[in-house]
Amino acid sequence: MTPEEQALRERQGPGARYDSPDAPARELAWARRGTAYFARKLNELSDTGLDGPSLLPGWSRRHVIAHVGYNARALTRLLTWARTGEETPMYASPQQRDTEIGLGASLPARALRHLFAHSETHLNTEWRDLPGPAWDAEVRTAQGRLVPARETAWMRTREVWVHALDLDNGASTRDFPPDLLDELAADVLRAWQRRKEQVRLTLAPTGRDPLVLGEDGGPTVSGAMPDLVRWLIGRGARGLESDSGDVPGIPRWF
Repeated sequence: MTPEEQALRERQGPGARYDSPDAPARELAWARRGTAYFARKLNELSDTGLDGPSLLPGWSRRHVIAHVGYNARALTRLLTWARTGEETPMYASPQQRDTEIGLGASLPARALRHLFAHSETHLNTEWRDLPGPAWDAEVRTAQGRLVPARETAWMRTREVWVHALDLDNGASTRDFPPDLLDELAADVLRAWQRRKEQVRLTLAPTGRDPLVLGEDGGPTVSGAMPDLVRWLIGRGARGLESDSGDVPGIPRWF
């Protein structure tokens, strides 16, 4: 047993452990449910199916799985930072991230599946062990933003749910919890606002009040909320209608 594993075991102690009352309960529930969803879609793929293309240009399904696994490890480093106060960035460099994904994608199928399973278990353990005050400790994302450690739950939520779509084997935004769909749409709008994107658009979810973006709202895009969110997060325009004819192009999410 390594010193790190021994330290983890000592923290765990005997018996059951629970999240701190200060933990972000809603986001952790989304992240854990999304992890189970991603795991189910992964388990539906045969070993040879892992070699198939994903929805992400230039990436196979193997790349998506490796990315999701190593993302859990990167978030674990942020939780270590929050717990100890010692700076441990998500990645030493963008090159480290890309190298990890490339190497992970080349693993044998069993090892690649293990990477996902082990990393998500470790991340969940770190969440459970994080003391209350540490949830508000500031850490830095890979994009350079300073955020409280509680943001890691939302960061992971996005990764597992959205990349389940990218496996391209039947995952659908129609499987997403309705409140998660609302928060994903809000997250896209926040990202556009941070980057000062000039967006003129009216979103008209079925059965709900429209949302006007920009001074005059621009073209109106209407459809069911799951289909609107799929489009907003860059995974294709299906089941949508636009009063301008074609569904317009929009800025990227990340």
